[in-house]
Amino acid sequence: MEDEKELVLRAKNGDSAAFGALYDHHLPAIYRFILLKVGGRKGEAEDLTHEVFISAWKNIDRFEFQGFPFSSWLYRIARNAVIDYYRTAKKNVSLDNVPEDIAAERPDTGERIDIATAFKSVQVHLTKLEPVYQDVLIMKFVEDLSNQEIAKALEKTEGAVRVIQHRALKQLKKYIEEDK
Repeated sequence: MEDEKELVLRAKNGDSAAFGALYDHHLPAIYRFILLKVGGRKGEAEDLTHEVFISAWKNIDRFEFQGFPFSSWLYRIARNAVIDYYRTAKKNVSLDNVPEDIAAERPDTGERIDIATAFKSVQVHLTKLEPVYQDVLIMKFVEDLSNQEIAKALEKTEGAVRVIQHRALKQLKKYIEEDK
């Protein structure tokens, strides 16, 4: 986003239209990150994403440019929102209990089965990883963030991010191989 800095400065001065532009640009990525962190539960992901952007709007005056994109700050807020969600979650409903005939009603279901199965397998194994491993892999490979951006979002060094990524991939590979 070329004029992101200008939009942030305008939003810090109370320009809701500028914040709206930032929201529109960053919403899909933040939603995807949260959706993966809450195990594909769309309702919870939507609620948490909403909370992230409300928090960002309320606290935008505290955001400072330090050589990192605005998205790093949003990912930090999102990560903390997910942590709070799991701390307070009382009961999770499994999607495994949904009747199979619901999926059969969609005409394009047959074409998506292989992709969905592979994605579900990776998603299941991803949830077995430590939260910080999950964060790094999602930010790196789903959101395509740089190690520098990830380090800023997680408040770690770039070296630590590289080590975490290596360990996470090694552990994920082990889980997938054990499942075969």
